[in-house]
Amino acid sequence: KTAITTVAATLFLILVGGLVRAAGAGLGCPDWPTCFGMWIPPTNLADLPAGFDASQFNVYKTWIEYINRLVGVLIGLLIIATFALSFRYRKEKSAVFYSSFIALVLVIFQGWLGGLVVRSELNEWLITIHMLVAMVLVNMLLYAAFKASTDLFKVLIDESLRKKLLWIASILLAFTLIQLVLGTQVREAIDVIKDSEFVPPRSFWLDSLGNIFPIHRSFSWVVFLMGAYFYYVLQKGKAEGIILNLGQLIIFLILFQVGIGIGLYHLDMPRVLQVLHLVGAALLICGQFLFILVLGLAANPGGKSAGE
Repeated sequence: KTAITTVAATLFLILVGGLVRAAGAGLGCPDWPTCFGMWIPPTNLADLPAGFDASQFNVYKTWIEYINRLVGVLIGLLIIATFALSFRYRKEKSAVFYSSFIALVLVIFQGWLGGLVVRSELNEWLITIHMLVAMVLVNMLLYAAFKASTDLFKVLIDESLRKKLLWIASILLAFTLIQLVLGTQVREAIDVIKDSEFVPPRSFWLDSLGNIFPIHRSFSWVVFLMGAYFYYVLQKGKAEGIILNLGQLIIFLILFQVGIGIGLYHLDMPRVLQVLHLVGAALLICGQFLFILVLGLAANPGGKSAGE
């Protein structure tokens, strides 16, 4: 339960991180780990400590970034609690213990990396790595929660269908991760444009990105078509129960992402759609990873579940 709570909190942190990016608040706190040299940042310019440039201070951006950091600290505490509770599993379900430990190491690394992002003044590759580490972290916690819960349910699926879906889902996950990296690069290119001396209207941003946006847009067809084939196999094989439900969720999230992408292009990059696009990608990756874990639980000669 603690691990699942931490998964939800980490997804919420990705949402907050999206708000930080959409609001341009990545440097709302120009130092680390303090914010304008304070553990609780100022609420008005008059309280700004000496030695800081007043032009750097924007109360809204500062507090958006500060809340982002507070949520990160909360997740760190939840992961510590998850790791402490995982000790009970270290003999009978060692995977729970070791995955919780890896999550603890990752959150420490993520905190250090966050400071590096600030000190580098939002280096684009560091932001991409920061996002990828967040996805590894949330899925490591998801894995710990799943492995601790395997006695609570069983999965029935034909063995040949299980193997076929496992391959398709793994390829689909790899394609989605590639699309995530391409998407972060699109976002970084947009940041360069909007931070330039002469900022064009938002309606011209995507058309000013060079090759990275057409590649990202074209690769979405690869993900979509792979998702369509995945759904075809799911329906043809007459999957049911949790396999079918998770498969339908994955297809819904793929269609959701495509719809949001179309909206971003035709509605001049509204900030709310930017945030939804980021959160949708995180949920899609988590759903695909969970689907693969469930298929692994069903692995047993003869097509019967491991818990049957």
